[in-house]
Amino acid sequence: MIRIYKGRATKSFMLVLSMIVSFFYATATTLEDNNGGIKGKIVTSDGKPAADVSVILQGTSFMTVSDGAGTFVFKNLPAGSYQVAISFTGYANKTEDVTVEAGKMATVKFQLEVSSKQLSEIVITGNQTKLVKRSSNYVSKLPLANVENPTVYSVITKDLLAQQQVYTVDDAMRNAPGITKMWEATNRSGDGGAYYNSRGFIVQSQFRNGVAGNVSSVIDAANIENIEVIKGPNATLFGNQLTSYGGLINRVTKKPYDHFGGEVAIAGGSYAYNRIMADINTPLDSAKDVLLRLNTAYTSQGSWMDNGHNKTFAFAPSLSYKINDRLNILLEAEFFSGEGNGNTFFFFPWGHNVSELSAQRADKLNIDYNRTFANEDLTSTSRNSNFFGTMNYKISDQWNSQTVVSMTNSYSNGFGPYFYLVSNDRISREDQSTRNSKANTTEIQQNFIGDFRIGKFRNRFVGGIDFFTLNSNQIFISKNYDTVSTHGVISNYSDFNAANMSSVYQAAGSLVRYPYIYKRYNYSAYASDVFNITDQLSVQAGLRIDYFDFKGNYSETQATLTGAYHQVALSPKFGIVYQVIKDRLSLFGNYQNGFTNTNSPIYVSEGVSKTSKPEQANQWEGGVKMDMFEGRLTGTVSYYDILVDNVLRADNAHPNYYLQNGSQKSKGVEVSVIANPFQGFSVVAGYGYNESKYINVDVTGLPDVDGRRPSTAGAPTTANLWLSYRLSNGKLKGLSVGAGANYASEIKIVNSISQGVFILPSYAILNATLSYETSKFRFAAKVDNLTNKHYWVGYSSMNPQKTRSFTGTVAFKF
Repeated sequence: MIRIYKGRATKSFMLVLSMIVSFFYATATTLEDNNGGIKGKIVTSDGKPAADVSVILQGTSFMTVSDGAGTFVFKNLPAGSYQVAISFTGYANKTEDVTVEAGKMATVKFQLEVSSKQLSEIVITGNQTKLVKRSSNYVSKLPLANVENPTVYSVITKDLLAQQQVYTVDDAMRNAPGITKMWEATNRSGDGGAYYNSRGFIVQSQFRNGVAGNVSSVIDAANIENIEVIKGPNATLFGNQLTSYGGLINRVTKKPYDHFGGEVAIAGGSYAYNRIMADINTPLDSAKDVLLRLNTAYTSQGSWMDNGHNKTFAFAPSLSYKINDRLNILLEAEFFSGEGNGNTFFFFPWGHNVSELSAQRADKLNIDYNRTFANEDLTSTSRNSNFFGTMNYKISDQWNSQTVVSMTNSYSNGFGPYFYLVSNDRISREDQSTRNSKANTTEIQQNFIGDFRIGKFRNRFVGGIDFFTLNSNQIFISKNYDTVSTHGVISNYSDFNAANMSSVYQAAGSLVRYPYIYKRYNYSAYASDVFNITDQLSVQAGLRIDYFDFKGNYSETQATLTGAYHQVALSPKFGIVYQVIKDRLSLFGNYQNGFTNTNSPIYVSEGVSKTSKPEQANQWEGGVKMDMFEGRLTGTVSYYDILVDNVLRADNAHPNYYLQNGSQKSKGVEVSVIANPFQGFSVVAGYGYNESKYINVDVTGLPDVDGRRPSTAGAPTTANLWLSYRLSNGKLKGLSVGAGANYASEIKIVNSISQGVFILPSYAILNATLSYETSKFRFAAKVDNLTNKHYWVGYSSMNPQKTRSFTGTVAFKF
């Protein structure tokens, strides 16, 4: 069912849209009246047409690429003098001066100093680099090529997101090997957007350009350049506050560049989906030392279920200032806001066995898939105001200093309906609201990065100090409303609404209030060095020392702090890389460490408890990385083994207490491949297999979960595939088609003797796109969940996912 929402927001959206379209139309008409142009041809040294070579009119926003015949054209140019420049990877630019007269077409010809065979290799590599990032400044906190980095990571580029017409980080993550979504974003202050699973552990997107960058709501991709998915425990360089034993997700944002340009686009689709977005870049001075870039997007959409809506706004300005050849500063901000309904979450009652339900599989439960079971006015609002500053100073040819400051401020207020599955095909309707909750983080990081030699041996070194603080002032209130059927006629269906739920809270008073008011601090120092024994053999070693200081939980009624503690932890790291073929094929191995500070009560006997110990995770991993055939085949194959000691788990027999014994073992295989077998055709593929289980976690001889897969470990087997083909010549040049699939095997989201086993079935989701792009416009359409599959994801819960949807996009580039 498609719902159309009318009102002030829709009118404002249409007014802005009309103004933009009118402006573009007027601009296009003016250019048409001038009626000049430049037509050109590019050939190789052996006289063959040169396709896919970039052509730019210097000092303007006009650019294009040559077609299969080596020709290009700029139409509707004002009369005057121009400088035409051609550019292609690995070679110096060539320029020609051209004079355009009104009503006439000027001509120009270029000959490349390269053969047709060489150019073909360059073009293939150039197309491939749009989907491949061969190096990263963040994964090891210093510039390092992937084939010489012992850490496993994958990169999702903005060009891949454009191919797939993806507008959120949630949707972008479908391209990450071994990653599955477990929960939608909660919109609660302090959260990091959606929850994912990597290598059997929960992870969120809480890093931005290598430092803290929490966004509580669905994270808009308007300001995304790349998304780096870094695998395994990485506490040595990134700390433990925002990382997971399975890895971390780092959003790399767009940066200002030295000429005017940008793009404005609108999109619309199923379930009243509307979106407008803009990316505008401009120099602010003639020397191009001060550069400004603005990225923004507004999205409104209805629900694919029987009721609901969501509205989000993102605004991300960035300003760079090159003070001199040694010093530059980058100032950035992100403003996110959201209002609407969350997704439908079904949980399992504490202490009950799932055998009490009518079925132990999500697809067998007698529950209406398209129902929210809550009124549309049970909404929440969320806001993020994040600020970042980076100063890079070149100390010498060998040493650089980098200072980074990150401040995130999140706010949430409103309802959070959810549901307990109970016997006889019924659900208990519950709510957990936040009340003007705030969570603020500050991170200050100083790095010294060096590339130097000791004797004949090359060293690439990073040493730094890091200060991180979290100030939580979050208030939750929670209460049951009623119990209703999961299907059929529900006479009081709409009674679960804002007014009635507010009355329930008012009657309950402070008994349902749960404050999370505390402060915690981390003081850290770390160092890491990549030491080249030879040009092809290198080792990496690193160490972090971390001092954690928790100031205690604040009691509103007693005005006191309780539970304060501090801990010191060490986190080592080691890696080795041997390049079998220099810069093309490497064998690698790594040891990586992660830890979690804990101070939870462990039940001993009646009224007696002891304090938990910090968890420790240790990973061993090995594999192969490749960048073969002039960039036409890149990828990684790895095997990992992670052991987590002192595992902390909830104690089902004693509420508010925990168990800490035994270990969690997680091992598996991951494969990622990006291939460009022939011009215009690309393949992005990934596979992950994970085996996780608890070891020696019996409690007084009761093997409740011993030897079982944790309920939070996600799907054992996952796979992702994306195929795309773009025509680079002929009348349909610029036409692209794409298709992809995501697979996840079944998940046991309840898996114990005491509670039984409940399964989310496996699923395979198909998506497809069609687009046509010119130098100025892009027209695109996509369909998600092509087969209209009913499927669920879950993190000890079950979440029904969106049915089939269509989206169309029109973009204007300048």
